[in-house]
Amino acid sequence: MANTLAAQTLPPSTSSALPPLVEPAAELTTDEVERYSRHLIIPEIGVVGQRRLKNAKVLVIGAGGLGSPALLYLAAAGVGTLGIVDDDDVDLSNLQRQIIHGVGDVGRPKIESARDAIKELNPLVNVQLHNARLDSSNALELFAGYDLILDGADNFATRYLVNDAAAILGKPYVWGSIFRFDGQVSVFWEKHGPSYRDLYPEAPPAGSVPSCGEGGVFGMLCAAVGSLMVTEAVKLITGVGRSMLGRVALFDALGGSWREIKVSKDPAAEPITELTDYEAFCGITPEPADDSIRTVTATELSGMLEARAAGERDFELVDVREIGEHEIVSIDGSVLIPQGRILAGEAWTELPQDKEIVFHCKGGTRSAAVLAAAQRAGYTHVSHLDGGILAWVRDVEPGKPVY
Repeated sequence: MANTLAAQTLPPSTSSALPPLVEPAAELTTDEVERYSRHLIIPEIGVVGQRRLKNAKVLVIGAGGLGSPALLYLAAAGVGTLGIVDDDDVDLSNLQRQIIHGVGDVGRPKIESARDAIKELNPLVNVQLHNARLDSSNALELFAGYDLILDGADNFATRYLVNDAAAILGKPYVWGSIFRFDGQVSVFWEKHGPSYRDLYPEAPPAGSVPSCGEGGVFGMLCAAVGSLMVTEAVKLITGVGRSMLGRVALFDALGGSWREIKVSKDPAAEPITELTDYEAFCGITPEPADDSIRTVTATELSGMLEARAAGERDFELVDVREIGEHEIVSIDGSVLIPQGRILAGEAWTELPQDKEIVFHCKGGTRSAAVLAAAQRAGYTHVSHLDGGILAWVRDVEPGKPVY
């Protein structure tokens, strides 16, 4: 688990389903009847349930690890309108788990690649693209046009944002989370039950939980969690079954086991009425624009390392990434001390105060956060590598791999 859950073990329950979220659309066409026939012959879904799916508008946050299987299964199920929010391009490293994209899509915007895959699977689906990074300035406007949100975000700031925007608009959303071999799924709907803030009242300390890009993810886990998210979405839309509202499903892929916990609404919690600064809430400190945080370029660092090898300069190069990242690619002469250990205060004794230190990470964000923490701890001769090891490979050692 990424951090402590404000929850408890859940006994079996026979609670009734929520009412259908969406009214039925017009009658199905002959082609639709044939396409969705395996749904139509299920009594709990039937023609009316399929017409509700046809009339539904679902917004998926991210066309990545969770968004990929979710979008494909939503499209296959016959959800009439799918919205996709993402501002990233397809990278080769995505293909280990993001099955909606292919080799030919590398370098393309993810939303365009996802749209083409959806249209190939089900041309009856209306796909709406939102090439944007979800933030407090656009969340309410984006969410307003949809019945249901699927949150496949990979960071805590966006998860709290999705929760609060959905609560303000009175909309339900399905949440999924993955890390290494562990997955979590739940439904949040503030007017009917608990929200994400009831599960995680406080964000974990910044840097204490690596992202999937930092800590890795078991590729097949995305399919298990993403498909369960779609199961919950279809149940909400059609009003069948027992929703995961008030429960969190936990999947341990290594152990091959599912379990669930209960989460209850905090009766003392204040209603959510406005959005806030979610990066500040999660303790994410942006790099200052002034000179208080010094950067070095990859070529400057290369010169510094040459001078150190010649005995002309003495400094410590500290890699603040995770061990798996360091094993993929590293800068010769660096020392690995993961960001989490430094920000938790466990590693200050390993960092000398009597000589210069240069921090580096993958792209520069984590090293900037560590540098700011080091300055607060009294370190004065500190800097970090601008652009991280990605810049190093690009400018100094292009033969090394990136990830």
